This record gives sequence, structure tokens and C-alpha cells, in this order.
Amino acid sequence: MQFPRASVNSISEITPLILTYNEAPNLARTLDRLRWAGEILIVDSFSTDATLAIARAYPQVRLLQRKFESFAAQCNFALEHIRTPWVLSMDADYVLTPELVDELSCIRFDPELAGFQVKFRYCILGQPLRSSLYPPRTVLYRRERARYVDHGHSHRVQIAGQVGRLSGQIEHDDRKPLDRWLHEQNRYALAEARNLVGTPRAGLNLQDRVRRHIIIAPWAIGLYTLFGRGLVFDGWRGVYYVLQRVVFEALLSLRLLELRLQP
Repeated sequence: MQFPRASVNSISEITPLILTYNEAPNLARTLDRLRWAGEILIVDSFSTDATLAIARAYPQVRLLQRKFESFAAQCNFALEHIRTPWVLSMDADYVLTPELVDELSCIRFDPELAGFQVKFRYCILGQPLRSSLYPPRTVLYRRERARYVDHGHSHRVQIAGQVGRLSGQIEHDDRKPLDRWLHEQNRYALAEARNLVGTPRAGLNLQDRVRRHIIIAPWAIGLYTLFGRGLVFDGWRGVYYVLQRVVFEALLSLRLLELRLQP
């Protein structure tokens, strides 16, 4: 649902926020599309690669470091240091499309709106796929109306107020090595399994209910993404994405089975 906008405000009222830990393969591409911002806040979890050097090469970046506790804790800490009314919440592998940058440059904020959702284009090595399972996210919001909570392996922003939609998109383009991806997915699968086991069935959506059956989800997600979402027509990049999703679901099934078999 699109909401009307009035009450002209400047793009200078938006601060991009990025959490980082060893994001050297991604960060420069993300920051290049944020040069319009008066200030970019980066909260780093003590990176050991070139992340800090890349961040400091951009004069708009204000860099804070904090030991990682959880995604929600990092984000809520960051919100306390935002100096503008609006926040653009970014991952280090999010790249704004030119259309979204143009939209932000002339945006008019309706006083009734507390945030905006944006759709994503998933990319494999810089090439966008025709589809993915990555959902729209509320990435632009009023700072004083937002609070983050942890959910499974990830986090969610809770917005007090109405949320509209922007027409521009963000490209999700993670170029970290595959071994790093595998390591992270294993950690995410454990956190997600604990969340699924600890949540009453009535509180789960359909996807998570299927996951609790353990053996079904990896096969279902593979067939659905390959044929239902048409990724078979994206060639090897489509197959790469499908296999990523199958690997995660298989890891999650193993973790769920491990928890079930424990005495």
C-alpha cells in the first residue's frame, strides 16, 4: 500500500547505518552508493581485515567499535548514536540501485509514516537473479520509532507506526569467500534450530512448521526455488543460489535432529 507524502524534508535528515565485521570484500561497493549522505555510521565488531581502512577512506563515515553481543544489541546501540531523524539500515553487502538513490534524493516524508519497506534483488557475483527468497525489509525509518529484537539467527526492527513502500530496490550482493559463508550458515542454523524448538507450533509460520518436520524442507526449498521461482532459467548462478538455500536447510535439519536426539 502506497501512502501519500507531504511536508518536504531533505535527504540530509537520513543517516545510513551499517554493521560490519570483516566486510572488506563488500564494503566499498556499498559506501560508493552512499556518497550522498552527510554522515554514515558504521558500528564495527573489531574487524581484522581491511574493513576499517576502507571505512576511513570515506570522509562521511563515523566509525564506532563495539564487541558483538547480538545483532539487535548492536543495532540498538547504533540508534543511540544517530544524529538525524531518519535511519537507513544497511548490511555491508547491500548496494542501493541508482533508482533508489534518486528516490531518496527527492523524498518527502509524510508525518503519518514511521518507515518504508524496500524490495531486494539478489545477486550472485554482481549479476542479479530473476527471483529469490529474500523478503522486503523496512530499511528506512524514524529513529525514535524503532527498536530491534533478536529473532532466531537474525534480528527484526519493530516500528511504532505505519510503514509505506519505496519503489526503488536494493541489491544484495555478498562477495565474501564460500568458506566464510559456510561457517556463518552453520552458526545461523544452530541459532535458528534453537529458536524453532523453543517456539510453540502456533507461533510458527508455514515455512517454519515445514522445517520442524526436518527431512522435508531441504527438498522442498530446492524444488521451489529452482522451478517455482524460475531460477533454473538463470543458469549456473541460479543453481548456485538454489544450492545455497538447500545447504542452509540441510544444516538446519541436522541441527534440529541433533537437538531431538539429545537425551
